[in-house]
Amino acid sequence: MNTSTKEPIGVLLVNLGTPDSPNTGDVRSYLRQFLTDARVIDIPAAARYALVNLIIAPFRAPKSAKVYKEVWLPEGSPIKVYGFEVEKMLQQALGDEYKVVLAMRYKNPSVEAGLAQMRQAGIRRLIVLPLFPQYASATTGSVQQEVMRVLSSWQIIPEVTFIHSFFDHPGFIQAFTEIGKRYVDGHDYDHYIFSYHGLPERQIRKGDDTGTCLQAAKADKSLRAKPNCCATLHTGNRSCYRAQCFATTRLLADALGIAEEDYTVCFQSRLGNDVWIQPYTEDVLKELPKQGKKRVLAFSPAFIADCLETTIEIGEEYKEMFEEAGGEHWVLVESLNTDPLWVATLEQMVREYSTKPQTLVANLMEG
Repeated sequence: MNTSTKEPIGVLLVNLGTPDSPNTGDVRSYLRQFLTDARVIDIPAAARYALVNLIIAPFRAPKSAKVYKEVWLPEGSPIKVYGFEVEKMLQQALGDEYKVVLAMRYKNPSVEAGLAQMRQAGIRRLIVLPLFPQYASATTGSVQQEVMRVLSSWQIIPEVTFIHSFFDHPGFIQAFTEIGKRYVDGHDYDHYIFSYHGLPERQIRKGDDTGTCLQAAKADKSLRAKPNCCATLHTGNRSCYRAQCFATTRLLADALGIAEEDYTVCFQSRLGNDVWIQPYTEDVLKELPKQGKKRVLAFSPAFIADCLETTIEIGEEYKEMFEEAGGEHWVLVESLNTDPLWVATLEQMVREYSTKPQTLVANLMEG
């Protein structure tokens, strides 16, 4: 309970979401809400509705439910379990001048419910922190849109600050580095994989307001950007998801003492037949044993908490693919979860942004 006489500053932590249970019905409900978001599957509404409700949700839900049961903890979904613990730890670190609330973009606890708590607490300012290191329209952008949708119905809208991304924040890099060192130091690996969640290439191009990606695509007379267009970070691609992933990797590799030739950046979790950003993780791992790289350490710096995409997809499914291709040793570095350095980084970011007000009242009223 807030014992301060001042109106607290609200801190809304938002992760992607999770089914309410690993049962098929709840998984189906989650998939429908998640995949009908126009920022996630950015195709015409009628086609998206038919694809999700007639094909993906009915057929994928039973399979996904089995996998969710594998990662489910006794206390519930890993994302929620870790998330609520981080919420508690961050609240203790920030003190009564802040009100920290965890929400999920899809399912529960919802963004709307989280903001209702903020309203009840009488917050004077709101800091929204989407828990995605790299910015993407389908993740951070969707959170921002949902927050603005809810706030637009409030009679009195507080000052709102969005934390856009933290892919290169020193604290984030340090926290992941310290965990990685436990695996890198004193061990002999042939290669290192930095696997990030993928996106359709069209979403990267649609978010390219500077022409950087489009110019690269036109240069080779295709719709695809050149493989090296994200090799450096500059004003033209600083908000590009793929470029941010490469930047995160360079910072982590440098901090861990991993040479450029000893690691590969790749992208996982493709859905459908469209071209997604490359290289694909499953293609990379199948080629490594052919190159004599049979001992691999994998990182997943797009996720701040272990979940289905890390524990199962990278930790188990990719391990099996790698061994079938001739690999001998595949190890996954765990995510930040409830690491104290990670919570300290969140505290640092919140305090930094507490001095950077960004009023959204005008935008919300115009929208």
